[in-house]
Amino acid sequence: MPTRFLSLSFKSVAAFVVLTQLLACGGGNEFAPVVTGVSALILQYNRKAVINIGGNYLRNSMTVDTGGACTNPSFAASSSTSLVELNCTVVKVGAMPLTVKDGSGQVIYQTTLLVPQPRVSIATTSGTMVVELDPAVAPITVDNFLGYVNRGFYSNTLFHRVIKGFMVQGGGYTTGLVKKTGQLAPITLESDKGLSNLRGTIAMARTDDPNSATSEFFINVVDNLFLDYKKDVNLGYAVFGKVVQGLEVPDAIVLQPTQSISGMNDVPVTDVTITSIRQTQ
Repeated sequence: MPTRFLSLSFKSVAAFVVLTQLLACGGGNEFAPVVTGVSALILQYNRKAVINIGGNYLRNSMTVDTGGACTNPSFAASSSTSLVELNCTVVKVGAMPLTVKDGSGQVIYQTTLLVPQPRVSIATTSGTMVVELDPAVAPITVDNFLGYVNRGFYSNTLFHRVIKGFMVQGGGYTTGLVKKTGQLAPITLESDKGLSNLRGTIAMARTDDPNSATSEFFINVVDNLFLDYKKDVNLGYAVFGKVVQGLEVPDAIVLQPTQSISGMNDVPVTDVTITSIRQTQ
């Protein structure tokens, strides 16, 4: 089956050793290792990558340098002298160099690889939207959000607060306004990174404590510049992405009739449920 050559990246700039199960260097071996290509089967920010290095006479003395874009590299036991499967958690987006060297440090393969901007699909009872995240600008916030996404936390939570001409907020309550348990530790506020609360952007909800955001987020349906960071004036709210498809969904949600329940205002009369949020890119 032909492979499709895509991108690959690794955390440490230090080279690491390919599986000891591969053909050892030295002895009677007279053939130099040859890399014919790199195929990324899965390559998404903040997720485990599955990447194949193909070639001939691959061996345990080879090293790989990826310029610092992946953590916790591991190698499948099924790797052989013609195909090495590399796994890691991708922690960087954009173009990345990939350099493979033999045991003597001689470069035997180089290419430039690409990790795309992460995207998530938010499916709701009012429709589906796609949000592109910006980890290069707001890494703490994006990693926190994807941590909830990739363990399924948001399934069956509500958009529990909607205000016409302002925003829709969700990700913390289930039907009956029951607070969902299992939140991760609060994160450091990243509101001073230059991203603005413009129409269609996604930002983290928080209390008066600037470093209190956990799972709840909101989507701006208009430009809300008063929510932006202003030095010595306003700590602001941390934007970490934008809706790139389906902006009509929050536009529809924000028009829902609302009521007050148990001291909470702006609650939709009819539940607006987040059926799932999943990372698609």
